[in-house]
Amino acid sequence: MRRGFTADLIHNADIAFKQVNAKREDFQVLARDGATLRGWKVRAAQPNGDWILLFHGVGDNRSGVLEHSLILLHAGYNAVMMDARAHGESEGAMATYGWIERHDTQAIVDALEATEHPRHLFALGESMGAGIALQSAAIEPRIEAVVAEASFANLREASYDYAGLRRSPWLGKTLFAPGTWTMIYRAERMANLPAVEVSPMKAVSARAFSVLLICDGGDVALPCRHTKMIFDAAIGRKEMWIVPDAYHTAALGDQPEEFRRRVLAFFESVR
Repeated sequence: MRRGFTADLIHNADIAFKQVNAKREDFQVLARDGATLRGWKVRAAQPNGDWILLFHGVGDNRSGVLEHSLILLHAGYNAVMMDARAHGESEGAMATYGWIERHDTQAIVDALEATEHPRHLFALGESMGAGIALQSAAIEPRIEAVVAEASFANLREASYDYAGLRRSPWLGKTLFAPGTWTMIYRAERMANLPAVEVSPMKAVSARAFSVLLICDGGDVALPCRHTKMIFDAAIGRKEMWIVPDAYHTAALGDQPEEFRRRVLAFFESVR
């Protein structure tokens, strides 16, 4: 489902940006397949020269990472907030959970560097966006570090949870296994993608970059085992924060001060 990017969402974002004296401007990027990606570049009141790419979750748009952007903007980081392909105002036939989106990220970084020349470039993503951020960093060496909350380990592992009705992955692996196979097969046919390659786990083992992985202890959509699998596979500098009892992508809402402290300390440590 595509969440519309409405005038109310823009108005609310402008009010929020005003509170931290940040300025936004429209940012439009042409992907390699011809799809137009739309979003914002948002400048901090006192920029430190670094930029952070923010990636929202499935069925959402750039407004889904608004609160995250305010933390970063207040600390002096400039932000890029794009609607993912097939989301918000961006074009594209369908989402591919990172398979095509990682190349969209390369086009976005090219366009950003053509005008802004970031001193350091980082990424922060939520859920699907976390998976996209990790897979993007695997092929885009200009991304130095990633904060990823509630990422899926790979498409097959995620399908076990969805086919298991978010109760038990073992249901998806056993009793409801035909549902798992159907989901994977349909994804491969519709998007012409090799599902086995859509894997943040593989991404963090392909290139050494710094990661802060956040898993929400009460998450039933993508339980903490996904984050732990990614953490174990990562070959770069890595940290993991387990947020007890927090639901899917709820770390910021559940522990706002600790979220702010950990994220800013992580980015500061890799600058």
